[in-house]
Amino acid sequence: MAEIAGAPSLRVEALDATGTVTGYAAVPDGGGHVAAGPFAVEVKIGAPSATGLHEVALSVSNVSADAFAGHVRLVASVADAADPWWLIPGLFYGENRPVDCDRRFPRFEAGADDPAGMVSDHWSFRSDRAATAAVFAWGASAGVVVAAAELSPCGPTGIGLAQRGPVADVHVVFPFREDPVTYYGSAEPLPPHAGVYIWQPGELVELRAATSRLPADRHAYAPVLRAVYEQNRLLHPVTPWVTVPDAAAIAAEGLVRWHYDPDPGVLLETVGFDREVSGGDGRPVDRQAMHVGWISGIPWAYALLAHGRRSGSAAAVEAATHVIDFCCANLSPSGTFWGRWERAGGWTQSWTPITHGLHARTLGEATLFLLRALALPGGSRPAWVAAARSNLDAVRDRQRTDGNLGSVHHAEDGRVLSWTGASGLTWIAAFCEAAHLDGDGSYLAAAERAGDYYARFVEREFIHGAPEDVDLAPTSEDGYAAVMAYVALHRRTGAARWLDLARRAADWTLTFRYTYNVRFAPRTPLGIYGFATRGGDQASPSNQHLHAYGLVCTAELAELSAATGDPHYRERAEEAVACFRQLIPTADGEVNAYRGMITERYYQTECFQPKGMLLTLSHAWSAGVLLLACEQLIAGGGRA
Repeated sequence: MAEIAGAPSLRVEALDATGTVTGYAAVPDGGGHVAAGPFAVEVKIGAPSATGLHEVALSVSNVSADAFAGHVRLVASVADAADPWWLIPGLFYGENRPVDCDRRFPRFEAGADDPAGMVSDHWSFRSDRAATAAVFAWGASAGVVVAAAELSPCGPTGIGLAQRGPVADVHVVFPFREDPVTYYGSAEPLPPHAGVYIWQPGELVELRAATSRLPADRHAYAPVLRAVYEQNRLLHPVTPWVTVPDAAAIAAEGLVRWHYDPDPGVLLETVGFDREVSGGDGRPVDRQAMHVGWISGIPWAYALLAHGRRSGSAAAVEAATHVIDFCCANLSPSGTFWGRWERAGGWTQSWTPITHGLHARTLGEATLFLLRALALPGGSRPAWVAAARSNLDAVRDRQRTDGNLGSVHHAEDGRVLSWTGASGLTWIAAFCEAAHLDGDGSYLAAAERAGDYYARFVEREFIHGAPEDVDLAPTSEDGYAAVMAYVALHRRTGAARWLDLARRAADWTLTFRYTYNVRFAPRTPLGIYGFATRGGDQASPSNQHLHAYGLVCTAELAELSAATGDPHYRERAEEAVACFRQLIPTADGEVNAYRGMITERYYQTECFQPKGMLLTLSHAWSAGVLLLACEQLIAGGGRA
């Protein structure tokens, strides 16, 4: 990171319980004493660290004769920000919600004031919504960051942003405030919510934050977040319940025992923990459906097949082979896979409102892992080869001249129904994986054209469109797809440009990864079990829960470390595998589940469910991606 001398411009604000500013004062350069509302505040600013972060100590005294229920807010500003760019790791990216995104969640827009529509020029959130409790802003010529820990002597902290004309403000607030509304995962927001702290007359409270100026390069967040991660590694330990080989065995058993249905040969997407719900051994709550990729289907059948080949499990090999056979025997009229299978209606389209639409990411992921299955011992089955070629040829032939591979494809006639977003990224890895089928080099050429096109999303620090269920929102899954794509291009070509894009994509992906352990109430499930969140990923700003999908690129992150000589990416991959070797039921009855059932959602903040809960559904992809990562670590000699 380029060095920017000195701490940014700071001010201290006092807010009453309604959020109204009752007093404020600019902090002198280098710190000093200021008065804001009822508070006398001594501000001490430390020397910069290696990454330029300055520690800020606030000694806050209530010097009035009355108790004060309210907040202290530390604000940093950057000028020349008529068109600001924001980053709250895992929570807020640029405008955050593109204007044409169908999914509703917080969006920034200059001068906007539409709380009901969740569109505003200012936002404040509780810190545990963020993978790192920090907020960044960039103007045309510089940037700024402020950060805090999740908890303070005043209770949970908050972070936020606001635009004032050409000035961008970022803040930390003690205790937190959610404003102008509270997002709880639905299209209808909840009212603003805030923590409560009462300063008694004469009371002194010591608060801590950090801040830094930044260069104009939006990627300047990367060394800051790496520094925070390094500081937290020993302070926020993660203790897996089981070894890597044991986790693989349990996850594989869960897929076969709970998700595999031999008639017709599917991995059911969800299975309820409680097998007595509504009678019928829990089946009324099991989702009788299978996507061809993404949340079920071929990727996790591949992981099961790899495990079966390594461990000698005939049951795993048989189940995995049957699932892949079923998918490959049922291609859509357009030549690609279908989107998903449903018990009631058979093969059909993806989760998209576009009639006959098949989602590019799901198709690409299914094809990628089919190609990997072909590379396993005994995997060269003619029907699999034919299905792989059909998919590859169909998507290659639809590629636009600028490299865009399309986002939604018509199941019947193959027309591209949407070119928006970056969901085509996964196809880059698939084309690269098909080297043994690429006699004329057209697959690699398609991958390179696509690599050029989708580079703009990585360079802009806004990758979006990968999951079927959140439309055009930026998500952690977009990052995984980008990492897999550009590592694959570098593997095939050795070109330095692809390696640099892979590194940038990995840094962006890791903004979603928690660098600290959220504190849970002791009687919540996550609190009782002592679940450590460090290494888990926020799914997206729209889906604010932890998930394990980042395990899908475990091998690629290790490969990136080997190619760059930087162990950081491999360490972060192993950290994620450690995180999700927690809460694994090793016997029936553990975690209120059965052996091998793996949840999709860990609620680390107030979204969808109260903080500290977990979703009592086992997901095929959750078991599958854990199995995949464990098999990749075992094959690559990763730590147990």
